Amino acid sequence: MPAFGEQTSAAEVLRPHAEDAFAAELAALAARDDRPRPARWKLSPWAVATYLLGGTLPDGTVITPKYVGPRRLVEVAVTTLATDRALLLLGVPGTAKTWVSEHLAAAVSGDSTLLVQGTAGTPEEAIRYGWDYAQLLAHGPSREALVPSPVMRAMTEGTTVRVEELTRIPADVQDTLITILSEKTLPIPELGQEVQAVRGFNLIATANDRDRGVNDLSSALRRRFNTVVLPLPASPEAEVDIVTRRVDQIGRSLDLPSAPDGTDEIRRVVTVFRELRDGLTSDGRTKVKSPSGTLSTAEAISVVTGGLALSAHFGDGVLRAGDVAAGVLGAVVRDPGTDRVVWQEYLETVVRERDGWQDFYRACREVSA
Repeated sequence: MPAFGEQTSAAEVLRPHAEDAFAAELAALAARDDRPRPARWKLSPWAVATYLLGGTLPDGTVITPKYVGPRRLVEVAVTTLATDRALLLLGVPGTAKTWVSEHLAAAVSGDSTLLVQGTAGTPEEAIRYGWDYAQLLAHGPSREALVPSPVMRAMTEGTTVRVEELTRIPADVQDTLITILSEKTLPIPELGQEVQAVRGFNLIATANDRDRGVNDLSSALRRRFNTVVLPLPASPEAEVDIVTRRVDQIGRSLDLPSAPDGTDEIRRVVTVFRELRDGLTSDGRTKVKSPSGTLSTAEAISVVTGGLALSAHFGDGVLRAGDVAAGVLGAVVRDPGTDRVVWQEYLETVVRERDGWQDFYRACREVSA
């Protein structure tokens, strides 16, 4: 086992950064990318979009899709980063905002690790800069005592920085971004200096639609962003494809065996989530109540991955209804009072009557008892 501070190989890392996990694809795109590239970009905008959406290069190299959704949204997002406007990815939970922001940063700058994670406790120093207090006490304010934030580093290096869950950050801290995004300058009044962003710098922020009213963006800050709204998957087939791809990737990283014929259970989980999310069965005939949770694609991926682990370690390796039932229950019933009633009603009026779903109905009844 490597000692603390020693380099760990990408194969041993539980969740490699995008630029490490897909290094071969990024290298193949870079080698064959003869289109104009903005300053300090590793790939052209066309190649960045191809990396996100997938495709086949002239030499036969297959680029796997990282995002399944409208091509135009990806093109707008990439084009935004090639201008002086920051990018805000907005959407309900589970629409791959973080996933897309990470892969955009990896493709544009070759580094997705410059990250500010937004929370209610995120301080101003996380966006501007902090101080090494030992140096500060010994020598007073100086550039050597200054600890740059990820945003400051991106400004000086001309790379892309990510701010996750922007609307979770207190409003007064959010507004420290206004000067950075409008003037491309970060003042350091303690030293009477400033940091000016070099070409190639830009910022990707993500925000949750459900967080409106938590810490709404000021109109001044919102104007500094070009907003791209990431939708939920448009069709059941698209969502099944997304879940299948991600479960396969996660399963391989966890050394879980692939689940033969697991598509049927994935389709069931996706169908249940979509119907409860939409308040309507897939045939459009029956209205159903929606629970309090989001029942996002990301949660479907988690449910199926958990089922895959159950089938591998405590079953016969085949993904079955009993392997996903408990995960579905946990995702749907977040509020034990109201959500349990919604789930029981859906189970008895929809699942019970659906042809070919009796094993799923029995498994769900068993874990719901």
